[in-house]
Amino acid sequence: MSQRDKEKDMQALLGMVRALGVTCDLDNLLKMVVDYSMELLDAERATLYLYDKERQELFTRIAEGMDEFRISIATGLAGAAARTLKVINIPDAYQDERFNRTLDERSGYRTRSILACPLIDYDGQLVGVLQILNKRQGPFDQDDIKLAEALSAQAGVALQRARLIDQFLEKQRLEDTLRIAHEIQEKLLPAGAPTWDGFDIACWHRPCDATGGDYCDFLPVDEKRLMLSLGDVSGHGVGPALISCATRAMLRALSSVDDNIEQVMKKVNRLMEMDLPDNRFVTAFLGVLNSAKGELSYCSAGQGPMFWLHAENDEIETLGADGIPMGIIPDIPDMNPQKITLRQGDVFALLTDGFHEWARTSGEMFGIERVMEIMQKHRQNSANEILEAIRTSVEAFADTRQTDDLTAIIIKKT
Repeated sequence: MSQRDKEKDMQALLGMVRALGVTCDLDNLLKMVVDYSMELLDAERATLYLYDKERQELFTRIAEGMDEFRISIATGLAGAAARTLKVINIPDAYQDERFNRTLDERSGYRTRSILACPLIDYDGQLVGVLQILNKRQGPFDQDDIKLAEALSAQAGVALQRARLIDQFLEKQRLEDTLRIAHEIQEKLLPAGAPTWDGFDIACWHRPCDATGGDYCDFLPVDEKRLMLSLGDVSGHGVGPALISCATRAMLRALSSVDDNIEQVMKKVNRLMEMDLPDNRFVTAFLGVLNSAKGELSYCSAGQGPMFWLHAENDEIETLGADGIPMGIIPDIPDMNPQKITLRQGDVFALLTDGFHEWARTSGEMFGIERVMEIMQKHRQNSANEILEAIRTSVEAFADTRQTDDLTAIIIKKT
């Protein structure tokens, strides 16, 4: 695939993520996923199966060129993708014994190649299967598989969100909108930090209202590299919460197909600038943790300071942002990505400004100096214990209610 084609695919993928992020109606969402999959992969047809866990079946509510039907997950290529949770690429359908020819025989259509992709939600559970048929120019290749995986990952989370919304509205249509929004947002944020070889990682998030503009995220790139992001949307409430979800989704989608973190940030910034009102912006950190090298590569768009405790001398280095916040201007200057090597015992802390800017009634802020003192005092402790010490210290210091979202990621080299 040429660089131009790759760029075109990434822009199309980002367009899909943006569209999925603002669509809550399940039927519209299903049709959008089918249409985008055919466009991105230059395919003739696509079918989106939803998973019925109770009946162990896949069923269609939308199929381009087909009627609705149900199949058991024990049979067929879609069933195989559902059982294994892996993408299945079949260059010649009629040479694979799992292929069911019945639909071709009924419709008169001739299936040549098949790409069956499981749709997984944020909790790692099966949501459905996207089956894409007949690439117009030859069989599906590795680039197509990567695109399909990125599309399926976003579609799975979007379908999870839409289904959650359907369930909430069905059960409690008169329930307070903010409480529903809070539950949905919490579902889309990590319940905890991942286990990663060579590192002890902790994360925590608490909005000041029912919904918040902070987010954090983790996405394994491969067995050795972990993408991590943290951001803070200006303002509070439902509006910033929607922006934070969209920002996280776009960073996640583009990071899955492009390992140049600076370019990822610049492309997302361009889209955010187009969408955000003048009084909104996003500070964001995007990094890749490499367990093989003990390295953290990152870009920070206005997100800082960051704290790096060096175990060899117990000194803390404060690191500033290397770019302006996202969403202010369409083309941000070069960000000068940073790369640091963490030694055993080193601690790297990412905190949104709600921690050090929390003030007493007297106006005195908690401040970054107290954050650094706590890190040094608890440097021998686990990442989770360091984070907990910072959180409880801030709460003990303040005699006012929380007025800003709090989000933190602590990384300790083991």
